[in-house]
Amino acid sequence: MHRLYSLALGAMTVAFTLTASGANAAKLTRDPYLQRVGPDTAMVAFRLDTACAATVRYGTHGSTDQTVTAPAQTRQAVVLDGLEPGTEYTYVVDACGSRTSPVTFSTAPVPGTRSVHFTTVGDFGSNNQDQRDVSRAMLGRKPQFFLALGDNAYEMGTEAEFQHNLFEPMAPLLAQVPFFAVPGNHEYETNQGQPYFDNLYLPTSQGGGEYYYSFDWGHVHFVAIDSNCAIGLSSADRCTFEAQKKWVEQDLAASTAPWKIAFFHHPPWSSGDHGSQLKMRREFAPLFEKYGVDLVLTGHDHNYERTHPMRGNEVAPSGATNPVYLVVGSGGAKLRELSIESKPSWSVLRNNSDHGYLDVRVEGGTLTAQMLTPSGKVMDSFTLTKDLPPEPAPPTQQPAPTPGTTPPAPAPSTPGQPPPLGGSTQSPPGGVPDLGDPDDPAETAPGCSATPVMTLLPAGMWVVASALRRRRR
Repeated sequence: MHRLYSLALGAMTVAFTLTASGANAAKLTRDPYLQRVGPDTAMVAFRLDTACAATVRYGTHGSTDQTVTAPAQTRQAVVLDGLEPGTEYTYVVDACGSRTSPVTFSTAPVPGTRSVHFTTVGDFGSNNQDQRDVSRAMLGRKPQFFLALGDNAYEMGTEAEFQHNLFEPMAPLLAQVPFFAVPGNHEYETNQGQPYFDNLYLPTSQGGGEYYYSFDWGHVHFVAIDSNCAIGLSSADRCTFEAQKKWVEQDLAASTAPWKIAFFHHPPWSSGDHGSQLKMRREFAPLFEKYGVDLVLTGHDHNYERTHPMRGNEVAPSGATNPVYLVVGSGGAKLRELSIESKPSWSVLRNNSDHGYLDVRVEGGTLTAQMLTPSGKVMDSFTLTKDLPPEPAPPTQQPAPTPGTTPPAPAPSTPGQPPPLGGSTQSPPGGVPDLGDPDDPAETAPGCSATPVMTLLPAGMWVVASALRRRRR
């Protein structure tokens, strides 16, 4: 008996030693960063120095009681599904012995929610103090997400530069704030931006993959355009101007969101060092005007500039609802001289002396934006407004029926007539679920009783069976 105990104890010791030595084998070479966050899903990406079946532990209210374990590999992109919309989650990464500190993020709100807050900037990927200051300041604003406007990793957009110039200096921000990106011209210096696509996990579009895509956040529709592809820097087997323009028009036409924002790298309107990208203006501005795009966000020039609302090649008439174009290229790279000495008539304000970022809040029919320095100085602020229809009233809660009474039947609906008060004609995401026929016993959910009589049937049958057994005796 003692020998068996000793053998078992020895085997457990060996197993523990092997587990412990294996657990210490993996270390994080890249801190976690959030991608593809939506109302019910999120992706936690990170890198390891050796293959490891890492686990992401997460939960609400500060707990991390839920887990997802990934296959053993060095490049990890762990998907968390079944999340609650507009909810704060805490997560840690457990990489076979290396564990990150707990951090939080929030999922996207329910589609249509009329409160959206994000930050945006481009031309930052330099790994300098200005970039770190801007990144830290954006995190302090606690945005729901961050839009990266290109030139995310200078100078050539290589694999090593993405690590050194993006993920290292901006690690605290990217671990807690989901970010959506477009490529800049510097990313395209290496294999037409391939390291950019290798390192980021972006939404995709039909036919365009991650080159161009769109997403909704609350009541705002965002359209990401690859301006490098649009001006001919991409080979035809990867991305073409014609296919992208066709997709952009279809996407904008299909969106019913009250607010629409487009973002890409090369500015259609700029008095900065590079100046206006005329093909982007000529080909895409008419679509923005036709389909009601409110704001166009770009980078490329290392300064900040805001236009009046623009129509065609002119300032729109007073009171017109036309797109406003911004250059927000002051995220960290060296600021540059302006190409036009005096401010053009179409330019409202420009600044090439301060690094900073744009903070945007969309509350109902009001969009408020501030261009801020890391110290909190306001470089610019503006407001866009529009009339929105009243928000749909939430469904009314029916009081629970008193025990022993039958709840009133719902009022029958007549084809072509509006639903009863308290109902909604809006379908949930993914379409209307098939609830079946409530009067068909086969449609009753497992574990749910259809009526009090059905609840009593098993007990009654048990009493009858007991009586029969007594009679046989």
